[in-house]
Order: sequence, then structure tokens, then C-alpha cells
Amino acid sequence: MANSSKDPAPSNKPSASKPGGQKELSMEMRLLLTFILMGAVLFLTPYLMKTTAPPPPAKKAEQAAARQTAPKESPKETPKETRQNPPPAVPSQPPPGQVAAERQDDAIVLETDLYRVQFSNRGAVVRSWVLKKYRDNAGKPVELVNPVGGTQLGFPFSVQLKGAQVSPGPDSVLYVATRSGDGLTISFEYSDGKLHAKKTFAFDKNRYRVQFSSEISDQGRAIPHLVAWRGGFGDFSVSNTLSTQHTTYFDTTDNKLIVNDVGKAKNGPLTVTGRFNFAGIEDTYFAAVVLPPAGSTLEVETLSDKLPFVAEQNKEEPHIGVALGGEGVNQALLFVGPKDIDVLRALDPKLEQMVDFGWFWFLAKPLFASLNYVNDKFIHNYGWAIVVVTVLINMLLMPLKISNIRSMKKMSELQPQIQAIQAKYSNMSMRDPRRQQQQQETMELYKKHGVNPLGGCVPMALQMPFFFAFYKVLMVAIELRGAHWLWVTDLSQPEHLAIRILPVATIATQFLMQRMTPSTTADPQQQRIMQFMPLMFIFIFYSVASGLVLYWLTGNLVGIAQQYFFNKTMGVGAPAAVAVAPPKKSGKK
Repeated sequence: MANSSKDPAPSNKPSASKPGGQKELSMEMRLLLTFILMGAVLFLTPYLMKTTAPPPPAKKAEQAAARQTAPKESPKETPKETRQNPPPAVPSQPPPGQVAAERQDDAIVLETDLYRVQFSNRGAVVRSWVLKKYRDNAGKPVELVNPVGGTQLGFPFSVQLKGAQVSPGPDSVLYVATRSGDGLTISFEYSDGKLHAKKTFAFDKNRYRVQFSSEISDQGRAIPHLVAWRGGFGDFSVSNTLSTQHTTYFDTTDNKLIVNDVGKAKNGPLTVTGRFNFAGIEDTYFAAVVLPPAGSTLEVETLSDKLPFVAEQNKEEPHIGVALGGEGVNQALLFVGPKDIDVLRALDPKLEQMVDFGWFWFLAKPLFASLNYVNDKFIHNYGWAIVVVTVLINMLLMPLKISNIRSMKKMSELQPQIQAIQAKYSNMSMRDPRRQQQQQETMELYKKHGVNPLGGCVPMALQMPFFFAFYKVLMVAIELRGAHWLWVTDLSQPEHLAIRILPVATIATQFLMQRMTPSTTADPQQQRIMQFMPLMFIFIFYSVASGLVLYWLTGNLVGIAQQYFFNKTMGVGAPAAVAVAPPKKSGKK
């Protein structure tokens, strides 16, 4: 039985997550905070330059997400009468006499169109589970089993007995392997006349699914047990490998997905029991989960094990693991494969929820569907699909852009009057109560001429939701994993060049668009601040997915073309600075 979910962007060099399950700020949260700070500058600089901006809001979204992932110790059973427990499975009768292999064989291989799975008859465990259709950062087929974890903790599908132990242990004996005629089913069985253990794997030839069963009995008495996958799971060639791995289960009682990271088990195994639609272990792009029979009860145990990190053998890090089952006979449908929405939906629609589109899911899902449609039906390249979809988004937002340009033009024309108001109160201290009159006069001027003082922030505000939606699509959609475009080898990763072309081009076009956009202030100092705002983007774009940078660069190019058209047709220009003499100080001569 097996495994669980969540995501940052892959890159070439693997690196471990923080020890002890400590959480770093996610890339999504860092981007959000960056945009909040940029928005604050855009909002406040033109007319509140000398005031102190309020601190950014508390991370309520992150705290709410943490509360949502908190596991329940004892999920209630569904009260519906139609969801009845199936009759308990009865252990099969052990064969007469002793059934045991004469020698250990660690190279028992079963292949399908999609898998290459290597078994060992010592404990009837899986030593390697390779996905043929997917490649890691080294160009090799993705290996889901961590060999370090297998050697030290036991390989996947090892057994954890509940209650009384038996000797010899089920993981130490030599099973007899038997294949079916079509080669797609393999059974492992052991019996010494007292202990009887059996595991069966029945594969589909061209689908990511396996019928799995395990049973253990001692003198005919069924022994409850869990089947474990420890030492981590998934593609260990990506960056932040360990932080992308989680256990997960779908609680049918509350109808929601629960995701646990390794930190939840830092003080010991975390165990929940209930009726779950599925449960298992995952990383950003792959999952291994069991789908138990409807109405049955499943035990899910999240484990944390300190192991040497696969790429740094001298450094130990907490690796997540999962153990599933809880009965003397465990039977389930097993899914081990990519978190491809079409593949997941075909097996069970609820499995789609393992693909986490984040806070802006209402935009990310349509964006993902649009990219897929353009790629599948017309272009057959996700890079050009991003370009096309970005152009369409900008065309749809054109009416708002026109309204914003008109507002900024009016704002530019009002700058001489705004400067006059500022000069009127320039000799007063910032704490002088009469300073409020300055803001009041300024707002009345805006209202009189129908100007939105925050209009300059509209383009940024419009792009932010799409930015985060594209970010999530690129980070979690396996369809874009390894997708190439021109010189970019993987749109879900930063460029593999010494000097990354897309980020540099993005900053250059951002500067150009900034100079073309009408200024809403005549103050040279404020204008210089606004002109250097694009430099902030270099800290965002230089290390994020190339597809995300391509989206923003395309938006910049479309914005430059639109701005050139508006400047020519609407006569938009930057305001000239107006010298306004400050009022004379009153006093007796």
C-alpha cells in the first residue's frame, strides 16, 4: 500500500528541506509579499511619500492552510446506511507443508507498458519502481523508491505488525514467487506450518493501477498489519525534494483532502483511522495511493525517519513515510503514477484534488484547460501556448486598460494643481492637524475631475491573480514538466544558462514600458523611484520557472504595443514639473 502530496519548482541541483520539519516561506508566499510591497510603493509614493506605510498584513492565508491540514485523531464514520462495511476478508488456507524459497533473489522484475518494478523475495518487497514514460533531471526514467531508505528502514511494501509479534518476522523470510500466465500478476507466499504470509500484485498492462492484497496469519489466526512505504517517495533529482513529499488522505466524512508534511510526525508516528476514499504518499508530480473498498475502514500512519539525504550521504534529514492497512487481510486498488488530471479522473474523480492549484484555483484551472486546449488542438508546444493565451488575456483586459490610461492621463494633467496644494502646506509639520486639509483638498480635486488616484496600480493589480495562477499551473501540472520552448529545455524550471535570457529581457521591457507609461507625478524624485521599480522584478524572475517569466515577458511586449498605440492616439505624455513658489510666512514686520 502506499503514499502522498504538494509543490515548489524543480531545478537542477537537489537540496534538502530544513531539519525537524521546519517550514520555510513558500515561493508563493514570497511572491505575494513582494507584490504587496510593490503595491504599497505604487499606492503611497505619489502623495504620501513622507508617511510611514503600514506593515504588511499577517500571513492569515498560510495560518488557515496550516489549520486545514491538521489531522483529525478519530474521523467519524459516515452515518449513511448505504455505506456499509464489506464482510471481513478471511485469510486463505495455508498450503500443506513448508513453502519457502531456497535462496534470496533481489532481481525479480515485472514490466508493463508503463512500469518496471523490481521485487525481492526477502520479505516480498519492492526494491525499485520505475515510471518508463517520465524522466528525471539526469534524463533517466523516474525512480520512485529511495534506495537509502529501503536499505535502512525496509523497502516499500514491508510489513508493520500490530500487537503481538511473530518469529520469524514476515519481512525476514524468503517467499516463493509465482507469476501468472500473462506475466502481469505476481504472488509471493511463505508458510512454515505456523506462520503464513502472502502478497499479490496484479498489474494492468497499460494503466497506472495494481490490484494489491496482503495477508498474514499465525496458526490460522489473522494478524492485523500495515504495509509501509518509508524513506521518502518520488523524484529525488528535483530541488527541495523532501519538502515536496507529503502523506495524504481524502476524508469521506468531511469530503476534503488532508495533507500532512513530515513535521507532523516529528514527535512520533501520526495515526488516523476512518473511511477514506484514498490515502498514500506523494510529491509534486507523482503519487502512490490506495483506494480501499467502499465503506471499509483504513488506518493511515504518517512517519518521520532521519536518513542521510540521497545526494548528501553525510547529512541526515527527516524523510516522510506512510503505512496503510490495519486488517489481517488488506485489499485495495493501488495507484502509482503521475498526477496527470486525465489519468486521475479516469481512475477516481476525487483523485484530481491531489493536484493543488492554490488560492487562485478559479483562474488556474481555466488557464490550465486553455493551455492544454491550445497545445493539443493547434500549436503542440506549451511555450507557444503560453504566448497565445497571454495575448488573449491581454486582449480581454483591453477595455480596463483603456479606462486606466484615461484616468492616468487626467492624473497627469492635474499635477500642476496638485503641486500647488502641496506647496501651500509645505511649511507645516507632518503632525500639524492642518495637514489633513491637504489630503482633503487633493481628494476633492480628484473627485471633481473623476480621477482614480490608485489608477496607476490597476495594471499590476490585474496581472497579479494571473501571475499566481500561472505560477501554480507551472509548478503542479505534470503536463508542463519537461516541456520545451526554443532554447528553454524545461518550462517548469529556470533556464539552464549562465545568463538567463528571459529574465533579462523581461526587466528590459519592464523599463521600456515604465518610460512609455504616463507619469502620475511631476516630482522628479518620485519619478526616479517609479522608474527603478522594475529592478525589483529581477529578484523574482531570475529563479522562477521559465514559463512564468515567458508569460510576464509576453504581457510586457503586448503592453508596450498597446501603450504606443494609446500614446499616439490619446496624446498621452509625462507632465512637466511646475515650479510653484511656497506661500510667504505670515508674521509681524
